[in-house]
Amino acid sequence: MSQSVQAPNDLESYWMPFSSNRSFKTSPRMIGSARDMHYFTPEGRKLIDAAAGLWCVNAGHGRPSIVKAIQDQAAEMDFSPPFQYGHPQAFQLARRIAALAPGDLDHVFFTCSGSEAVDTALKIALAYHNVTGQGARQRLIGRVRGYHGVGFGGIAVGGMVANRKFFGLALPAVDHLPTTYNSTEQAFSRGEPEWGAHLANELENIVGLHDASTIAAVIVEPMAGSTGVLPAPVGYLQRLRQICDKYGLLLIFDEVITGFGRLGHAFAAERYGVVPDMICFAKGVTSGAVPMGGVIVRGPVYDAFMKGPEHAVEFMHGYTYSGHPLACAAGLAALDLYEHEKIFANASRMEKPFEEAVHSLKGLPGVVDIRNVGIAAAIELSPRANAPGKRGFEVMDEAFHRQDVLIRIAGDAVVIAPPLILNEDHIGEIVDKVGKAIRAVG
Repeated sequence: MSQSVQAPNDLESYWMPFSSNRSFKTSPRMIGSARDMHYFTPEGRKLIDAAAGLWCVNAGHGRPSIVKAIQDQAAEMDFSPPFQYGHPQAFQLARRIAALAPGDLDHVFFTCSGSEAVDTALKIALAYHNVTGQGARQRLIGRVRGYHGVGFGGIAVGGMVANRKFFGLALPAVDHLPTTYNSTEQAFSRGEPEWGAHLANELENIVGLHDASTIAAVIVEPMAGSTGVLPAPVGYLQRLRQICDKYGLLLIFDEVITGFGRLGHAFAAERYGVVPDMICFAKGVTSGAVPMGGVIVRGPVYDAFMKGPEHAVEFMHGYTYSGHPLACAAGLAALDLYEHEKIFANASRMEKPFEEAVHSLKGLPGVVDIRNVGIAAAIELSPRANAPGKRGFEVMDEAFHRQDVLIRIAGDAVVIAPPLILNEDHIGEIVDKVGKAIRAVG
């Protein structure tokens, strides 16, 4: 742990994101440093990271090769303008990411986050139909309990009420598929639920309501993570692909969480044998070391834009920090680690031990469901009377302050998604500590 880390003497100035600011500032959960599978408080207390930071530190914390790549790149070139100019690392990283993606997903547009990746993919979808002479296709289809970031496009197609209620309509021409989760049919299922593929057929009804000629794209997460780990039912994604093909709709997979090994493959699209028209990624691409995101696009979609005068801008979109040199350096180093250490294969190998361990928590006080897929699981707790989310918050606080484990919560669901370098000892420690936190809260 770095000896230079000091606790701040004033917490008031920082308006924290997605946080209960008043509660935190009363009883802070402060982190000072990190290494491999662990965080350390400024006082030196060691906590096992059961959340991979924020679903992103797939290769573990403080990996020397990533650190060195960032340092070296900063010394060589700190910034390169991404509009009308390029630098070699951006092209190298794009090529390597495209090589990991299935099918003809072979072009990469870089952003700075998952939220920006989603808004970029939605803009690509709308623009694609414009340049192909189908400009009336303006409607976007999301899904109830989906999370697609915090841009206006992302919250419009997203389906988590708390993320939407403060911000009005966001985008008007939006509809939503039903959630894939049904607690009666799927409680305590392991991996992809057997029940629920038929829910994809609701897309047929949405097309019937609006007409295919008005619909641009459908966006879904292969595993809805932020809402509490809702795996796609067996056959669901394949059925969505069939319906999208039938009506000429673009299919977008939001793999900001599932990309780069979380489900045992480079992308969930590979696990499920479905090639979407676009994949949104972020988080694990740099193992969380530098902010980065992007969209992987199928060849025919990209080619549709490559018309007109060669000097003209084909797609009027981008960010100052698209393909930032430090992010590209971190991404290349992270991909090297994933490949050389076979980290995706390790995630696949650990999936069954992880599943067995988390399902051992069935029967603890308040546990009403457990869901898992890949290296992600949620332990659903019954809410306290008239205080939804409070039991989950209490478990998180107990886990940090007294059980030495850092977890995520989604309302009253305890979410476990550790770095993908985990082994069976790590799994045992995490589940044991989470179980103690649940028992302590009661």
